[in-house]
Parts: sequence; C-alpha cells; structure tokens
Amino acid sequence: MPKPRSAPDVVIITVILSLLTIGVIMVYSASAAYSYHKFGDSFFYAKRQMLFAALGVFLMLFVSRLDPRLFYQRAKSGLFICFFLLVLVLIPGVGMVRGGARSWLGIGAFSIQPSEFMKLGVILFLARYLTLNARETGTFLKGLAVPLSIAGAAFALIMLQPDLGTGTVLMGTAFVLIFAAGAKMRYLAGLCMAGVIGFAGLVMAAPYRVKRITAFLDPWQDPLGAGYQVIQSLFAIGPGGLMGLGLGMSRQKHLYLPEPHTDFIFSILAEELGFLGAGTAIVLFAVLVWRGLRVAILVPDMFMSLVAAGVTGMIVIQAVINVGVVTGAFPVTGITLPFLSYGGSSLTLTLVAVGLLLNLSRYTK
Repeated sequence: MPKPRSAPDVVIITVILSLLTIGVIMVYSASAAYSYHKFGDSFFYAKRQMLFAALGVFLMLFVSRLDPRLFYQRAKSGLFICFFLLVLVLIPGVGMVRGGARSWLGIGAFSIQPSEFMKLGVILFLARYLTLNARETGTFLKGLAVPLSIAGAAFALIMLQPDLGTGTVLMGTAFVLIFAAGAKMRYLAGLCMAGVIGFAGLVMAAPYRVKRITAFLDPWQDPLGAGYQVIQSLFAIGPGGLMGLGLGMSRQKHLYLPEPHTDFIFSILAEELGFLGAGTAIVLFAVLVWRGLRVAILVPDMFMSLVAAGVTGMIVIQAVINVGVVTGAFPVTGITLPFLSYGGSSLTLTLVAVGLLLNLSRYTK
C-alpha cells in the first residue's frame, strides 16, 4: 500500500463544511416557529443540529486518519452487528416507533437508527466481497446473486419497520457497487426490471403507499390528505423565485408544511433563498460527487475504489430522491437531505462515511 499524503482532499472538506453551515442555518430558520410553539425555545432543533454536526465532523476527521486496512478486516463483523441491530429494533418494547415506523433504538432523548448503520455496513462488506471475488464479478452467482442476496436481506429487515426510503437508498447503493465491480450489463438490466416489479409489488401491498403514488400523479385529488405535503412543498418553492423571500421569511414553515426542518428542508431553502440558494446547494452536491468519483478512479486498490464509489453513490442517491420528492418529481418517501436536514443518526453516519472518502483521498495518485 502506498504511503498516504498528510492531508485529505481539501475540496471535499470545503464542500462538506459549506453544506453543514447551510444546513444549520436552514434548520434554525425552518424549525424556529415550530420548536417555539412546541418547546418554548426557537433554537431547540438548531442547537441539537450543531451538536450532531460537531460530533459528526470529529468522527469524520478521526476516521479519515485510520488505516483503511482496518475497514477491510472488520467489514464482516461490522455487517453482523448491523444485522443484529436491525433485528433488535423490530422487537416490541425495544425498538422505538416514530412517524409510524419502528426504526429507532435508544433511551430517553438519545437514540440511533440502525438502518443508517446498515447502509455503511453494506458498502464495506460488499466492497470486501467483490474485491475477494474480483475474477468472478462477471458471473451471475458471485457477481450478482450473492451480493444482491446480502443487500436484499438487509432491505427485507428495513421494510419490516417499514422504511421504504432508506431501503431504496440501500439497494441503489448496492447496485452502484455491483456495477462498479464490473457486473455484466445484461445481469444489471435484469436486476433493474426485477427491481421495478418488486417496487410495484411493495407499493401495492400497502394502501398508504398506493395513496402516495396517486398523490404523486395528481396531488389535487386529495389536497388535504395524501397530496397535502407535495402541494405545500410546491407552495413554498414557487414564490421563492430567483432570489427568494429572504432568510427567515418563509410562510410555509409556520405549521403549513409538515417536517419543514427534516424531509422538506429543501422547500424552505428554495422559498427563502430562491433559485440561487437552491442551485448553490445542488452545485455543492455535484462537486462532492465529482471529487468522490475522482477518488474512486485514482485510488490504487479495488477495495478502496469500491468504498469510494459506494459512499458517493449513497449520498447522491439520497440527495436526488429527496430533491425529487420535494419538487414533485418522485412520490413521497420520507428521506432526509444529506448534511442539510435535521437528524442525528443520518447526519453523523453520513459524515463518518465522508470520513472514509477523505481517508481514501489521501491515497490517490
């Protein structure tokens, strides 16, 4: 293994700190009215977001200095722990229910979301597995069926919570890893077709998901029910125009738009800072994707390359789905926007994943 440089990719660090700064500001702006109404403290969510961001940055920098061979060696045990946590969260009385999903473990105010750990666990394990079986990645069994079965088992446990959004990100990330490892295109095409059929089956199996699809096609059929979130989100984005209404001047955050500081924070960003503010956030994500793919291409080791591709794919898939949902391009799935939305487990684990990317950037040629 080549000797690492002393400093990781400065562009990635700059982009992450910029997104975190925008995120903390927007979490405060989007949540101030709601948190004052509920807790009597307009800074309630902003203070917690700053704490999560500080913890996440510390872990990001810590992970960026570790020996990458450690992640290779611990990938299997890490995946086992993630599966154990996913099973544990499904036990009544152990897992905590929020928003209709049993997705949390914790005591009191402190809680974790095991599905977030699983996304990173799948990336590391599949990167290790595909590296060990590099000569057979073009075969159906070892190049597609086995890694897909592992990701599928994790997806099934997440769907029992249920959490279709996180499960979709996990399976999309697994697809990116399998593609990057060199799976044959005819197998990938078949996988896509099976995924579409499976997704349709999952939607039809739950009435509330059917309502989300019909609301996506025509939210005005049920403007006070299934279509309410999308309509209110568009009411936020539309008036933003080019320059926005001004920071803190959103109308929709005043208890009109549900979850304005989490899933729909991009709507508030577009309303207050306009096309320029929303466009800036999208450009920052694009730069992050560029630098992540650059790391994946330039690192000298297949395991490193797959981890970098997996982390980059996970972030971009989640960001694309979130922005697509709030703009009405995708059905509502309940996914946060990386680095911007409020959320402890999601923000911290995503920053840990970026720490991996920074670690690998020190080995680029």
